[in-house]
Amino acid sequence: MWTLIDSPVGQLRLVAHDGAITAIDFMPALYAEGRPRGERDDSDPLLLECARQLAEYFAGDRTTFDLPLAPSGTAFQTRVWEQLQKIEYGTTCSYGQIAGRLDLTGHGARAVGLANGRNPIPIVIPCHRVVGANGSLTGYAGGLDRKTTLLGLESGALF
Repeated sequence: MWTLIDSPVGQLRLVAHDGAITAIDFMPALYAEGRPRGERDDSDPLLLECARQLAEYFAGDRTTFDLPLAPSGTAFQTRVWEQLQKIEYGTTCSYGQIAGRLDLTGHGARAVGLANGRNPIPIVIPCHRVVGANGSLTGYAGGLDRKTTLLGLESGALF
């Protein structure tokens, strides 16, 4: 099931399945059309709770999320997404730092970047907090404008 909400980064489609959030899609969902969504349900309690927590986040009143999550991905992607959830609100981390935490060498930062880009639950799993080794804002599946907005919300000033 799914619902749509408006946000400072545009319309978002919140998707839940079997009692967990499985996706947050930036609309239009150019890269997410293959994901199962089911029927629209604007009154589902879990989707309403997700919308409430996101509204609090965008208002600056929430720094962590307390939602059941079930992102679908490979074992490696799941390990990367677990690391993303450890990046604290208002801070950033580089792809290389995450690769180091996973004991990856060689092209580990690139592999982390690819997994980061496949994160199906952005914002709640904060892939926007990952930056280049020099602190630069590198690619973001939702677009660099959205990444800039999200990081600006968290830092209190736009980048």
